[in-house]
Amino acid sequence: MRQAGLHRRTVLRLAAGAGAAGLLPGLWPAGAWAEVPPPAVPEGVERHGMSSFGELKYAPDFKQFDYVKVDAPKGGVFSQIGPTAAYNQSFQTFNSLNGYILRGDAAQGIALIFDSLMVRAADEPDAVYGLVASSVAISDEGRTYRFRLRPEARFHDGSPLTAEDVAFSLTTLKTEGHPLIRQALREFVGAKAEDKGTVVLSFNAGRPRDVPSYAATLPIFSKAYYAAQKFEETTLQPPLGSGPYKVGRFEVGRFIEYDRVPAYWGADLPVNRGRYNFDTLRFEYFRDREVGLEAFKARTYVFREEFTSRAWATQYDFPAIHDGRVKRDVLPDETPSGAQGWFFNMRRPKFADPRVREALGLAFDFEWTNKNLMYGQYERTWSFFQNSDLMAKGEPSPEELKLLEPHRAVLPAAVFGTAVVPPVSDGSGQDRPLLRRASTLLKEAGYNVQQGRLVDAKGAPFQIEFLDDDGSFERHTSRFIANLKVLGIDGSFRIVDPAQYQLRLKNFDFDVVVRRYSVSLNPGEELSAYFGSEAARMPGSNNLSGIADKTVDTLIATALAAQNRADLVIACRALDRVLRAGHYWVPQWSKASFWLAYWDVFGRPPVKPKYDRGALDTWWRRPDTPEPAAAPVAPPATPQKDG
Repeated sequence: MRQAGLHRRTVLRLAAGAGAAGLLPGLWPAGAWAEVPPPAVPEGVERHGMSSFGELKYAPDFKQFDYVKVDAPKGGVFSQIGPTAAYNQSFQTFNSLNGYILRGDAAQGIALIFDSLMVRAADEPDAVYGLVASSVAISDEGRTYRFRLRPEARFHDGSPLTAEDVAFSLTTLKTEGHPLIRQALREFVGAKAEDKGTVVLSFNAGRPRDVPSYAATLPIFSKAYYAAQKFEETTLQPPLGSGPYKVGRFEVGRFIEYDRVPAYWGADLPVNRGRYNFDTLRFEYFRDREVGLEAFKARTYVFREEFTSRAWATQYDFPAIHDGRVKRDVLPDETPSGAQGWFFNMRRPKFADPRVREALGLAFDFEWTNKNLMYGQYERTWSFFQNSDLMAKGEPSPEELKLLEPHRAVLPAAVFGTAVVPPVSDGSGQDRPLLRRASTLLKEAGYNVQQGRLVDAKGAPFQIEFLDDDGSFERHTSRFIANLKVLGIDGSFRIVDPAQYQLRLKNFDFDVVVRRYSVSLNPGEELSAYFGSEAARMPGSNNLSGIADKTVDTLIATALAAQNRADLVIACRALDRVLRAGHYWVPQWSKASFWLAYWDVFGRPPVKPKYDRGALDTWWRRPDTPEPAAAPVAPPATPQKDG
């Protein structure tokens, strides 16, 4: 992630190929779903790619993506700390090579061993192009997608990848996959192999526009392999894949390597040319970011994205920086920054009242925190769609009001005024007027201070546990807790081991956690995953706050049914207003850039993909550059503070 102290990038950027959620039939009023618009290409005409609104940058005869170097040299090692937490992955440990179920903590990078029907272009908002599928033909009503497969597609054992494998994979993921996948495939009816080279995917008439693209980018498993293996179980046996890499050496909880497949069947396809240039990809695990940084300085690994402002400002002052052996770059990030903050678990009664949630938010002094702890390098986050045109600003437009007016009776008055933004403090670290306002809200909600402690009507003290699995946020949270204490609230910061942390998140066993939601440029099913009522009830979902609101559900449905981007923007802005007025979180901070540090052993194309950092996917190892040390630095037994 981009933010100070937060774990990794993209954490919950699940819309762009992972972790969207589906919809609960009958949850929305009649007419909430619009029919999917007919495709721009006539029915039965095969096309080389798909996009939610039909636009494609690349022509059918394109040779490669514009952001790659076709003749990039192959070889060498790319090593880093893992960047994602999709599905059941963890940043700090792993104990499974099954990344598509709820159980276990999957290894970083496991998706690299699998191919999919189509693959996303990193310089378009949501377009996908043929990988295993050479083309797709779409019915006029948008319910049937017929994919023609490439006959040369092969698994790593040399067996052909067929339509039966595709149908088996999607069926298995729909019935046995991670809950987020099962939700996302709710409007997917099924897959049928017409013959070895043709698979037909069927969808409900009211399906959201991005479900077919999502299904087309899911991994394809070997049906024969899983005839002898149980898909729903965790395992450390490397699965059979068909992708550009296969599992190499690994040590549970410490590192995992992926080896490039020399005879990868799809290496010369237009979507793959100039990509996957490293012989070995290595993901390192450290229980503490500080230890991880010291390992980077020792060249245990060679690429690091920095997420902590203090480290970026003060700890990249070592000899290899001064003599040029280590480079630092700040690259623009043109994707939505999303919403990072402390999220309340409203399944717990003490957070049920919005006045309480608003009061707690008033106790966080961003201005002091940014100046004193983060070197002034961030801006305050306001919106769930920060850094995008989907963010609500000012008064609602007439188009937004048209969506909001039917719900006026059940919505806070703030929805219909200037979009809710966090207050600007005096920067003292303890803004007295804001704290007095917070005390008033708490009193209105039925709380009073007795002997210095805030208690409810029954005399029970108000206590909050901030849960985390490392210490990088302790400095930020401790200042927040100090202000809560002024209000009489007993706050504590608790660090648990990564496995326990993931389990508690999956079971919603927490008061408050830090998380970042990041949506795509054309958000779809991820809106349901983050904010929908069904997700609130589903263990392992990304609706950590437990938002279950019929108006929110209706606005999500409107956004998913938008037939053009202008309508999508209006729906998302209206949704943003409602979410922000609910005070489900205490917004933190954001920045629209990547902080990268790397040993000077890489080459890269002159053009960065617009919506990605480009590292790993399109970079290459310059010939004759030495490899890093072979032995990893052992992680400490317990996390350390981000001091």
